[in-house]
Amino acid sequence: MQNILFHKIQEGDIRSLARAISFIENESVGYIKLLGQAKPSFIPVIGVTGVAGAGKSSLIDALINNWITLNKKIGVLCIDPSSPFTRGALLGDRIRMTRWYNHPNVFIRSLATRGSLGGLSAKTIEVIDVMKLAPFDVIIVETVGAGQNEVEIAGLADITVVVLIPGTGDDIQDMKAGLLEIADIFVVNKSDKPGADLLVKNLHTMLLTGAKNITPEIPIIKTVSNNGTGVTELFNVIEKFAANKNTSSDKKYWLLAEKAFHLIQLNRMKDVNLQELYLQIKKKSEEGNGLNLYQFVQPMLKQ
Repeated sequence: MQNILFHKIQEGDIRSLARAISFIENESVGYIKLLGQAKPSFIPVIGVTGVAGAGKSSLIDALINNWITLNKKIGVLCIDPSSPFTRGALLGDRIRMTRWYNHPNVFIRSLATRGSLGGLSAKTIEVIDVMKLAPFDVIIVETVGAGQNEVEIAGLADITVVVLIPGTGDDIQDMKAGLLEIADIFVVNKSDKPGADLLVKNLHTMLLTGAKNITPEIPIIKTVSNNGTGVTELFNVIEKFAANKNTSSDKKYWLLAEKAFHLIQLNRMKDVNLQELYLQIKKKSEEGNGLNLYQFVQPMLKQ
């Protein structure tokens, strides 16, 4: 069955791709074998991350239009915050991309974080790799918008676009150690709002100071995603990055090391069930003696 699914995905069968993603999310029998058939793919993966409310979904919606004009095929993976009770995705942001849901050249899928930190789902790596089996020209990954902790995307994406907006406070210096250091491209979205020019100026100043791990040549692009201002410029910069991406660069090897680390980490954690932990914690808490979380986890920790 895995072989049939594999070939159907390669042929562009979207239903088979959606089915394979569900297999991965649910860790169905044989999903590892399916991923093991994948060959190295050079489809560029673009990570779009940034502060909550920065307009990431609207920006992606506008970017998709540029690829569609060129008759390209796009896969979009949206990582959504999940309910702490049902673990399901909260799909509020997806309404901004509804015009593409039925387009034959666009595939959009949402994943719940299910408690994973860093703005990504625990299954993002595998889902991206199975999407690479399909004949997409580009894959876009949008993170949840949790702020500067969303640095995990740098380990998965070939190109990381960090979206900022004016009016969120002069906190660029505080963000150096996190979100800003992972950017290949900065976008100041909603640049028609007061403070946009100051934000751009502060970004330029930060780059010129040569802060650790920050490249001075990083592009800074002003956009207004709602009316398309600057979106074509951003699209052209992304395309240039994708065309000039050095697949043998040191960063590429670090990206692969990050992926390997996450896969090993997930495998070693697969016998730890959150629902079971919840039930055990509830039982111990209701016994009336109080719960010391460190004593509770001690038997599960590797000595």
